Amino acid sequence: MSSFRRHCGLAAIGFVLAFGSTAARATDYPLSLDNCGIALSFEKAPERVVSIGQSMTEIMYLLGLSDRVAGTALWVAPVLPQFEEVNEEVKRLADNDPSFESVVAERPDLVTTQFEGQVGPHGVVATREQFADLEIPVYTSPADCVGKDNSNGGDGLRTNPFSMDLVYEEVSDLARIFDVEERGAALIADLKAREQAAEEKIAGLDGDVSAVFWFSSADLDIDPYVAGQSGAPGAMMKTLGVKNVIDSEEEWPTVGWETIARANPTIIVIGKMDRRRFPADDIAVKQQFLKEDPVVSLMTAVRKGRVIVMDAQAMNPTIRTISGLEVLADALVKAGLVQ
Repeated sequence: MSSFRRHCGLAAIGFVLAFGSTAARATDYPLSLDNCGIALSFEKAPERVVSIGQSMTEIMYLLGLSDRVAGTALWVAPVLPQFEEVNEEVKRLADNDPSFESVVAERPDLVTTQFEGQVGPHGVVATREQFADLEIPVYTSPADCVGKDNSNGGDGLRTNPFSMDLVYEEVSDLARIFDVEERGAALIADLKAREQAAEEKIAGLDGDVSAVFWFSSADLDIDPYVAGQSGAPGAMMKTLGVKNVIDSEEEWPTVGWETIARANPTIIVIGKMDRRRFPADDIAVKQQFLKEDPVVSLMTAVRKGRVIVMDAQAMNPTIRTISGLEVLADALVKAGLVQ
């Protein structure tokens, strides 16, 4: 048995020991489930999966299924620390978007995708139909299709706000598909406990705390991509009772710094990532801009050092959003905003 399989086996055992046995039963195959309005059917647990999206891949690892991952792509940040060794033995097809040919070359019996932007109606990798023609099913993260319209391309439009329940649904679905429902139940229990602990930590939060989340900017001379009301940062802020100064229902609208400065948020949260698609992907570039821009540098949050660095992957609707919630709660306490 390879070292990474032993590691994942121990991780799965750890979940069961930590949370005890659950009433989850073995998956009855053939399994049928609905995913993004598409009926999927599995005669048995898939053996070779290509996972397009870091969160999808990390959920597989957390469920002890790394030995089923034949290839992965679309990464924003380093892998979770406990899976560094595991991840080294999984083939990286691309740091960003893989080609359709590279995915098919791995002979997958399942493709999972974090975003319909990669595999969907206007998928840059492929459409579901292209994989269906090869009898390869596609599972899409519910966080990117439930309550969201991706039919016009781009980042899509949320018709309902994101909630962590969509991530829990994803964990539960994958646990059923791979017949590891006990592990899935334990993982969900852990995430919910952490969510509750973060809420309790800031129970005495000052009622007038506000924030802006800055993911990146296509160019520092134009409006930044900041979090609207309906995405993962919006859910974090609602959970902790923090006002989002960006009123837009879009997930990542562009808003001018002058508008943000007038709103004068109590804190600024900036995304840290390995991706280098835009100059502002670099956390050092963001920090320098905040200090040197003649308008932004005068904001109260900048002057008082209330700038929070957060894993950009936590700002997406992913398994790491709970970690982002914890980072935000801790920062609020550290800033003296909780009584």
